[in-house]
Amino acid sequence: MDTQKGKYKVWFFGGGETRDNKFNVFTGSYIRLMKEIMDGDFDFIRGIYFNSNMINVIWTLNNCQRPLKDPHHHKFIRTAAEQIFSNGYNPDMQLVLTASSTGSIVAAQVACYLAAQNRNRLHFRKPIHLGLGSSVISKESELYRTLTAYQKEGSIGIIVFDDLLDKDDNSHGTGGKTRREAYSNAFGLMFPFFSRKFSGPSFLNTHPEKGHVHRKRSKTVRKALDYIEVLLIKHKLAGDYYSEIAAGVVKNFST
Repeated sequence: MDTQKGKYKVWFFGGGETRDNKFNVFTGSYIRLMKEIMDGDFDFIRGIYFNSNMINVIWTLNNCQRPLKDPHHHKFIRTAAEQIFSNGYNPDMQLVLTASSTGSIVAAQVACYLAAQNRNRLHFRKPIHLGLGSSVISKESELYRTLTAYQKEGSIGIIVFDDLLDKDDNSHGTGGKTRREAYSNAFGLMFPFFSRKFSGPSFLNTHPEKGHVHRKRSKTVRKALDYIEVLLIKHKLAGDYYSEIAAGVVKNFST
């Protein structure tokens, strides 16, 4: 009998283009491979984004600097929290939130909300682990500093951030410390020919070879394998048992 089942729960927050049944190559591959590795101990957050990708981008730019003032009344946070507390939840499990792109902002906000609610260990008896990938969150932002403050308090455990940043992706950390800085950076990323700070290709360029790194990587299975290697094998966020299974799956997929 497998004694590890039910001890861990890994959730995934996809990017802003993710829908409940529509994924880019990375998101679809990550979900499929994580299901193969962890079965019911993995799931992805559904129903949190607006139908408009542009509105999701605006939400990202507006909310990547600091924790939400009233998170429980926010649709994204409330919807995610309801799923976390209803799908196989038990207070003794190790909760792990993993995310990419826009999802990293939602996951960070959810982590802040849960950490604030869990200071007395009523909901989770173990600190929440967090993996934020391909993120515009700045380490200088109040949002990131709040995560590390909860980490020092013991409500949040491991935070994987730098290891999930794609090489040469100049969108990293561009959310800045203020909304004004976020929008200025976003304009430079989209129209680098008008910018002194950013160079091409444009973030809007989705070409599989000549496009922006952030967009190119979202079209690859390799990114999913890299996430699994970092989160489950290197940092062992779901323990030794799932680390060994993940290593086998990645090895078989790569050969």
